[in-house]
Amino acid sequence: MLSLAITFPAQALFVSPPKDPMPLIKEIFTEQTHISEKVVAKEGAPLIWTIYGEKEGKEVVLGYAFETNDLARIPAYSGEPVNMLVAIDTKGIYLGAKVLEHHEPIILAGIPESKLHAFTEQYNGLSADDRLKVGGNKTEGVIHIDGLSGATVTVMVMNVAIVKAAKLVARSLGIISTTQQAIQPMGTIYPDVYEKADWTTLTGNGAIRKLYLNRKTVDDAFVDTDAEHVDEAAAEQKQDMFAEVYFAQVNIPSVGRNLLGDSEYEYLLSTLKPGEHAMILMGKGYSFKGSGYVRGAIFDRIQILQNENAFAFRDLDHSRVPDIYIDGAPTFKERSIFIVREHHEFNPASDWQLELLVRRQTGPLESIFTSFKADYHTLDNYVDRPPLIMPEPELSLAQQVWKEKEVEVIILIILLVLVVMSLFFQDVLVRHPTFMHNFRHLFLIVTVVFIGWSWGGQLSVVNVFTFLQAFMSDFSWDLFLLDPVIFILWGAAAVTMILWGRAVYCGWLCPFGALQELMNIFARYIKIPQFELPWAVHERLWAIKYLILLALFGLSMESLALAEQFAEVEPFKTTFLLKFDREWPFVLYASVLLIINIFNRKFFCRYLCPLGAALSTSNSVRLFSWLRRRPECGQPCKTCAKECEIQAIDPDGVINMRECHYCLDCQVTYFNEEKCPPLKKLARKKAKYKETEIKVKEVA
Repeated sequence: MLSLAITFPAQALFVSPPKDPMPLIKEIFTEQTHISEKVVAKEGAPLIWTIYGEKEGKEVVLGYAFETNDLARIPAYSGEPVNMLVAIDTKGIYLGAKVLEHHEPIILAGIPESKLHAFTEQYNGLSADDRLKVGGNKTEGVIHIDGLSGATVTVMVMNVAIVKAAKLVARSLGIISTTQQAIQPMGTIYPDVYEKADWTTLTGNGAIRKLYLNRKTVDDAFVDTDAEHVDEAAAEQKQDMFAEVYFAQVNIPSVGRNLLGDSEYEYLLSTLKPGEHAMILMGKGYSFKGSGYVRGAIFDRIQILQNENAFAFRDLDHSRVPDIYIDGAPTFKERSIFIVREHHEFNPASDWQLELLVRRQTGPLESIFTSFKADYHTLDNYVDRPPLIMPEPELSLAQQVWKEKEVEVIILIILLVLVVMSLFFQDVLVRHPTFMHNFRHLFLIVTVVFIGWSWGGQLSVVNVFTFLQAFMSDFSWDLFLLDPVIFILWGAAAVTMILWGRAVYCGWLCPFGALQELMNIFARYIKIPQFELPWAVHERLWAIKYLILLALFGLSMESLALAEQFAEVEPFKTTFLLKFDREWPFVLYASVLLIINIFNRKFFCRYLCPLGAALSTSNSVRLFSWLRRRPECGQPCKTCAKECEIQAIDPDGVINMRECHYCLDCQVTYFNEEKCPPLKKLARKKAKYKETEIKVKEVA
């Protein structure tokens, strides 16, 4: 009743109706003139909105918008995806990311929407081609985004959905490349490798490359543009040469010495600073320098392309070549050397391209240009080319999470091993009560501080419903692998339920249960009075948690989101995920339960916990029953039953494993000859026997 009284007034906190994307698109593209229908740009392409605007009196594309659910439907923590509107411009730059719909319980209740907006705003200005990662250690080539406290898994899923969807759209539109390039480490030109060669040899082996264009090729490049018929060649001129440009890296000895001669080559090398390289261009026809070039300006007809970099040249990078001395060379109209400066980080071991830009004037100030490229590959015998570094395959979201949580996973596994070893050697452990109690109390502190508050490793009945929903639909382990701590705890709970029943998780690994027990231990230590309900009332109150479980299960069949809302009967989220930083009804509810626990140990666990009820259903399949009992237990001895602080021992002495939390206190008493009445009685019989024993004397 208390949980319902709090849940109903707080219903407004859970409402997350789907948002209409159109107002958000207009908010992002403030200068838009109209927005297309959400359609595919071409067959097999993703669904997108194309946003148009006006520039210089012409309609232009401002960018694109799309929903992540259309492209990257990735289930989040709730089992349902977070649907987001993402907008990019024509260069693939993120302009905005807005949440349209979600079912995440951690965001539905506890995370202010302003924090969610602050998270998505981090994408603005980044590129769809960037490798983005939420949190973690700084990694080369990766841009790290700040996470959202209390909703780490959710925002990691959101990040993957945004990045994956944006890449799909950008690649389909040709904005970014579709392949990931291998990395070529910096190479070094061999300074002493030289072979005498003529023009035919160097052009034949690829040391000197050629870019050749006829007029038809150039005319075809301007088809369907405003410059289609500007300077167009006549039919009989189509095969005439438009441009012929030979080019090479001239600071390679076998190229430079043969072309320039020894003295000019040595002079060229003396002018190059470390990290600089020289390119020679020799051409006729269309000028690669251009008639409009002036001092201080940039050569606007040529540039060097390497990987994703483009190198343009200024006047200080250029020098004329008066003549070339290699045998067999043709006559050229232009001969120039261009220096690639150190800051361009040109790599002689990587392939590069010469790009020639051809411009046609369409008006007094307007012009249209197109470009033509030719490849250059430095010969292996000219350069020290280190082996390629293949980029590591991008980890899946689950792999990223597990790598980030590696330390937590290792520590948690160690803790689980300690629990299992304690159970295997429990008969030895309970014979040392002081050590046993200290060990258990320390373990409970670790459970609260690390598993609960630090790692957010509090299992919930919502996890059970999520698993059942996934099992009944398209089951995938990826959803459950997103939180390593929760996954391992569920694995441990499943194993221990089969072996020993519910008791191990509830008594050792549940953070809220551990917090209650520690608080009650301290309360008893400072002599706070305790109250216990009469047995008849107590055993009937057990039924409440099973009724709550059935009610939540029924709601989950209708709507998992609705079941998540009413699962707030568990105070786990308030206590550990949000650390009491949320609306007052939730804080009040959790606080009331903890205050009651001070006077009655584990009140919530005993009577209200739907998770405990769900776990206790495994009691009928457990394999072992290692809690020892004697025939006298319950009749006439009731010591353990009276000492059991959660009243899990029936009046007849039978331990109810559906309610037991495996604290082992009854086992301490079982082996204690000073507390266990049957043992005390047996000890008195032994003492009496020794007193009446007639000593036998051997006579020789």
